Parts: sequence; C-alpha cells; structure tokens
Amino acid sequence: MQLRRGDVLDGAMAILDEYGLGDLTMRKLASSLGVQPGALYWHFPNKQTLLGAMADRILDGADEPSTSESWDDAIAELAHRFRGALLAHRDGAELVASTYASRLTTSRARDAFVATAERAGLSRAYAELTGYALLHYVLGHTVDEQSRAQLAELGALTHAPLSPDVATAQPAGADADLLDGDPAVRFEFGLRLLIDGVRARLASRATS
Repeated sequence: MQLRRGDVLDGAMAILDEYGLGDLTMRKLASSLGVQPGALYWHFPNKQTLLGAMADRILDGADEPSTSESWDDAIAELAHRFRGALLAHRDGAELVASTYASRLTTSRARDAFVATAERAGLSRAYAELTGYALLHYVLGHTVDEQSRAQLAELGALTHAPLSPDVATAQPAGADADLLDGDPAVRFEFGLRLLIDGVRARLASRATS
C-alpha cells in the first residue's frame, strides 16, 4: 500500500505518545511504518517540518472562537483549551514550543489571544504583546508540568529550591498547597495574574 502523508503523521504521533519526543527519530518512524527512511522524505523534507505538522495536529481546534461573552473569560477559555491540547500528548508542550521557536507551526493560537485582547480594548501593539505573553506562559507552564509529571513517574522528582541562593524555609498551609499541589491550580493562579494585568492596562488607559 502506498505510504501517505497522513500515515507518516499518524505514525509519528503514535511514537510521541508512547515513547516521547526524545525517541522520535526518522529511522524509528520508518521502521514502525515498514519502509526505508528515504520514503518519509517524499512527504516531509526533514524532521523539523514533520515536527511542525505534528504541532499543528496537536493544536488543531485550540484556536476556535471562545463561547464566553466577557473578554477575560474568553482569554481564560482559550488558555485552558491550549493547555489541554498540549497535555493530551506526551511532551506535547516541548514539541510545540520548539516549533514555535523555529516558526514551523501555525500562529493561530497566538492570534486568538491577540484578537481577544483587541476585543477587550487594547491597541493592536499591546494586543500583540499580550498574545505573546499568554502564549509563552501556557507553553512554559505546561513544559514544566509535563517534565515534573515524568520525573514523578520515575521517582526522581525533588522539592529542592531552584537555586542555592533561595531560602530553605518552606511555606506552610495554603501557600504550601498552592506550590506543591494540583498544577491546574498553579496554572489558574498565574493566568489570573496575567488577566489582571490586562485589566490594569485597560484601567490606566481609561484614566489617562
């Protein structure tokens, strides 16, 4: 049977989900499809273009218009949908982040943030910056979230300070629960800080 582009992409996604991004090689992909590596290059000239197509597959639908009436709820909806798409695949955030850096994936998710920020009342320039800030926040948080989850599976996750200069005293009570508890809670906290920042920017424009 003739190898189709969709077959290559399906095979690559299967390897990603089972083994992770580090084990996704063109040779391994070709072997899993029962073809020679050269057959893959009819559909993808190099691995980077394959990763770009995989990122587009991961993000498919994440940029759908929000159903929320208010701009702040719309931003939150888009951000949670974006995070959910990344978490649906092993190393999804790392893969998408790498393709954003190389400009090999669609910018529709960022564009959705930009459009919502403009809808809130920000200028085009500030809306563009807001789109980048939200994009990078979701990607960075989810890369860390997936990395920590994998380390936890291996029993290698530690709670040491990020730097030896950081005080060793640990927070207690609700603050400790926030830092060490559900990553979704931490994600929501940071997201609301960003949304509050947009609200403050709008308020400062209204009073200037």
